[in-house]
Amino acid sequence: MNFDLTDEQRMLQDTLGQLLERRCPTTELHKRLEGDSDLDTDLWREMAELGLLGLAIPAEYGGAGLESLDLAVAAETLGYHAAPGPFLGHVLAARAIDVAGSSEQKERWLPGLASGERIGTIAFAEPGGLWAPEQWTVGGDGGLSGRKEFVPAADVADLIVVGTRGGHLAVVEKGAPGLSVEPVDSADLTRRVHHLALEKTPVQDLGPAAPAVRDLGLALLAADAFGGSQRLLEMCVEYAKTREQFGVTIGSFQGLKHQLANMAVDVEPNRGLYWFAAYAQDHVPTEAERMAAIAKAHITDRFMQIARDSVEAHGGIGFTWEGDVQIWFKRAMFDRAFLGAPSEHRERSIRLAPWS
Repeated sequence: MNFDLTDEQRMLQDTLGQLLERRCPTTELHKRLEGDSDLDTDLWREMAELGLLGLAIPAEYGGAGLESLDLAVAAETLGYHAAPGPFLGHVLAARAIDVAGSSEQKERWLPGLASGERIGTIAFAEPGGLWAPEQWTVGGDGGLSGRKEFVPAADVADLIVVGTRGGHLAVVEKGAPGLSVEPVDSADLTRRVHHLALEKTPVQDLGPAAPAVRDLGLALLAADAFGGSQRLLEMCVEYAKTREQFGVTIGSFQGLKHQLANMAVDVEPNRGLYWFAAYAQDHVPTEAERMAAIAKAHITDRFMQIARDSVEAHGGIGFTWEGDVQIWFKRAMFDRAFLGAPSEHRERSIRLAPWS
């Protein structure tokens, strides 16, 4: 069996990579980190024109009608460039409406999400690090009441897919009564998060489709982490070729050679893991939940370790704000924590295993 990307998927990565190479050099990323928002409206518009925002939205609603693996290869490229903006929450909100929404709800929201005219996001976490659908408590008669934490791009989102009691999903629109948004001082400034407070906030119910949305999110986080790991490894190799100590490049030191080799061995095998986790979402339903959990747990953990190793390989400048490593280090922190820690998903993968 030849398990590889199609020519169209590779073209998608190449085209998106060229866009981000032009729009997201590290000099621009540093400017974005020092600003007030992670949303670059010009970049968002160009991503929409590329078809990226509606990649997996059905064609009848203005999307490309592609699959989860296509979203994942795009997420890898975004992670490689540490692209700022609400892509992750946006595509997960679209998936929630596509999977669980009525025909009227799809007609109302999906075309705007596909075109980028509307921005979507998800609100899953509750206080105490409760990410799993079976842990959610937000609910109530006559509207939603409760708190949601670490919601990406809640300040710019036109609609928020909220996880509610019983593993259900509901849509809250921008400016809804009883909804308040509180910014959070988080590490990853390329994807800023907010806390939500809801007080009898009117919603549109979608249905019990939270696990499918969560699993796609896990696969996309794994893809983002793989792309970030690749970028850090390349940065370390380049630095080792140019940085000199004692009159020689540090790449000639045996200890650093071993460290870089170990990093490369840590990164490359993860490619197939995230590919299959994303592929399974559409084609291997019996494996989809477990593979998403494994991919998220393993690859985001490896990303975090690669980030630590990269700080060491860059010496004193690795920790500095002016350096580039810190951008991906903080992105690794986001990928590892969002939708639940690796330990939680390893435990889930064991419970889901056929031999357990």
